[in-house]
Formats: sequence, structure tokens, C-alpha cells
Amino acid sequence: MNLLANKYVRVLTLLMLVQGAVFYAVAMRPEQIGPVDPLDRFPKVLPGWHLYQESKVEPEVQDVLKADDLLSRVYLNDSQTASAYLFMAFFKTQREGQSPHSPKNCLPGSGFEPVEPPGQIAIQVAGRNEPIRVNRYVTARGDEKSVTLYWYQSHRRVIADEFAAKFWLIADSIRYHRSDTSLVRVVVPVRGNDTNAASQIAVEFAQTVFPAVTRQLPL
Repeated sequence: MNLLANKYVRVLTLLMLVQGAVFYAVAMRPEQIGPVDPLDRFPKVLPGWHLYQESKVEPEVQDVLKADDLLSRVYLNDSQTASAYLFMAFFKTQREGQSPHSPKNCLPGSGFEPVEPPGQIAIQVAGRNEPIRVNRYVTARGDEKSVTLYWYQSHRRVIADEFAAKFWLIADSIRYHRSDTSLVRVVVPVRGNDTNAASQIAVEFAQTVFPAVTRQLPL
């Protein structure tokens, strides 16, 4: 198959070429980003949820991610009937090759295989008139099954699509001299093969955590 005949590959190639040209043009300009609180200051108590466990990110994983700051936690709801894993990776700059790794690529590499076609869902969150769109991904590894929601967030902007993330990276580099971004991921285990129930818990936790995420990240 001729790869250049593939529309996806052509668009991605064009974006990468434009991104490279833009980064070269603005490389001499210092990036403008305000002070950012460390992610370990992220609230341990959220409405209806509280920290259950700090999860360690292995050094080899940190070396691959190349993020400037990471958060990896398990939260438990106050009735102790549900848990949710929250992962955040913050990147101050993407000029030197650092960028979020899509869970669509990372999860299969960790042995989690998709059991449903990945898609996007809309979630109504506090402080926004319009719902945010996030990725929904259902995976399994052996008997372990989970629902993952993830999105990219920067400058009060929530992005689900990787192509859109590249576009806004270019636009923000030109307009604001910034390339900072974050990956936010919520994972909820599926119990009793009830994917719908796990999805609902993931959505509710995302709605709960979103205001704190927005306050944590640079505006």
C-alpha cells in the first residue's frame, strides 16, 4: 500500500512539517509560562472522594515519558464503593521533543488490549457552558478490565483529538510563545463485567476532579 495515498498519513506528515517549521522560527524566542505548583500539591480530598494511595511511577517509565512533573494516585469515594486512578503528566515545553504519549499507544505496550472501539464522549463540567470532549478507551489484560478516559489540557483548553492537539501546539507557539501541555487520564476498574457502571464512575470522577485540574495547571 502506498503510504502517501493514506489521507491520515498525509495530514500527519503535513502537520509535522509545519510544526517543525514553526518551532524553528520561534526557537530563539523564550517561552512564556507562569509559575506552576508541583503536582504533589494537587488536592488529596475532593468532593465525595479522598486519596487512597500514592502510586509510584517507575524510573524507566519516567525516562520514557520525559514529563516535567507527574501525578499518579488512586482515589476512593467516601462510601468506599468505587475507586478511580488519576494520572497527570505536565510538560513545560515541547520544543525539545517532549510530548504526551497517547494512551492508545502506551496501554497496548503495557499488555492492555482494547476490547471496544475507542471513541469520544461529551462530559458536562462545572464552569463551562459547553461540555468537554474526552477519549474513552476500554481495555483488558487477562481478567483485568478497565475504562479509561483521557484528554490533553492547556490554557483552559481541553482537547481529545491528537490532530487537534498538534494544531493548537502550533497556534499557541506562534501566538503565546508557549508549548506547555498536560495529559490527564482517569482509569476505573470494571467489576462484574459491568462496563457501563465503570464508565459512569469514570465520568463522575472526571466531573469532580476537573475544576481542581484546571486550577492546578497554568492558565
